[in-house]
Amino acid sequence: MMPHPPITAPDPGALIPEAPVSRRWIAAFTLAWFGYWMASLVPLQLLLPSQFQALNPGDKVRDLAITNGVAGVVALVTLPVFGALCDRTISRFGRRRLWIAGGAFVGALAVALVGEQTSTGGVVLWWAVATAGASAMMGGLTAVIADRVPERQRGILSSAIYGPQALGVVIGIAAVTLFALQLRTAYQLLGIALVLCAIPFVWIHRERRGMRTPPLTLSAIASGLWVNPRRHPEFAWAFGSRTLVNLANSLGTCYMLFFLTDGLQLDSPEDALLIVTLVYLAAALAFTYLAGLYSDRTGRQRGVLIIAGLAQALAAALLVFAPSFVMAIIAAAFIGGGFGASMSVGQAVVTRVLPDAENRAKDLGIMNIGLVVPTTIAPLIAAILITTSGGYTLLFAATAVFALGGVWMITRLKSIR
Repeated sequence: MMPHPPITAPDPGALIPEAPVSRRWIAAFTLAWFGYWMASLVPLQLLLPSQFQALNPGDKVRDLAITNGVAGVVALVTLPVFGALCDRTISRFGRRRLWIAGGAFVGALAVALVGEQTSTGGVVLWWAVATAGASAMMGGLTAVIADRVPERQRGILSSAIYGPQALGVVIGIAAVTLFALQLRTAYQLLGIALVLCAIPFVWIHRERRGMRTPPLTLSAIASGLWVNPRRHPEFAWAFGSRTLVNLANSLGTCYMLFFLTDGLQLDSPEDALLIVTLVYLAAALAFTYLAGLYSDRTGRQRGVLIIAGLAQALAAALLVFAPSFVMAIIAAAFIGGGFGASMSVGQAVVTRVLPDAENRAKDLGIMNIGLVVPTTIAPLIAAILITTSGGYTLLFAATAVFALGGVWMITRLKSIR
């Protein structure tokens, strides 16, 4: 990377993609996200808890919380900083491709090394490195939508981000459990899968000509940590809504096993969790694509996002007023469908409210904080709420409040219809 003199008079049309991307490009983009989500979420939901159970059963909750907390801080810093660097990278390989490939390689290596650790400190360290790699890869992948994809395709391309999330979790966990993989082997296979899934997109993606490369300076990188909400209110409202929707989803799902075990006192909570999870994932996958397709064909996004947020709030309310296993299944469908629709259409909205076309990766890095950080702080918030006198009722009530807060922020956006 090296400084590049700014182009004083870029062609404005060069910053607005018009030509549609091909099905081949979309397929490779989807596969890259599939690998990303599988390598990121399967350890969080299965491998890390199992590893801490084996290393130090008495402190597994504390150790997992510390690991998530450190990863959250790493993501908070690296997402905008790597985004700013991505915008200013100059290489024959291309700026986005360089960060996607580099992030995938570093993330894969770090994930594999997590499985080699025999101490809590080692796990925390290498999972933090894996998080940094994931931030680099995410920064490049989200930026290419604004770079290459016309608005009429952004709904379905946003679906290509979040649809693979459900498939990645299911296939990854199923592979680990079905073949009874050892932790070390499971981590290694996830790392290999991450690289293999990223290669096709890195191979076929080419950046558009005429893209302006802003200068690489320390002040420019520092400014990448912040977007003034007074100057860019649309960006601020979209960021706030994204954060609250993700926090509501994380709060509503992160302690579902404990709710089925302690709240409902079911005889087979693990089997019940599998059913609830499959319903959630099926609804999320279906409405991710349906909502994205509707957004592309009609250009309407506000109504979809409002309904999606209300669906999440309704799911939480059902568990507050009528907690039961049947209601948990119904709630899973509502919160999964609402979350899937929110993510696909919300990502399309995000690309429309970016403050500066020259700093897309940096601004998307800030926006991605609202995607990543809520998943790391939700377990801590949930633990505090559950241990109070309110228990799971208070947890799901808070979930509904956060979802409604996201809906209110959507109503403040003026640039969508």
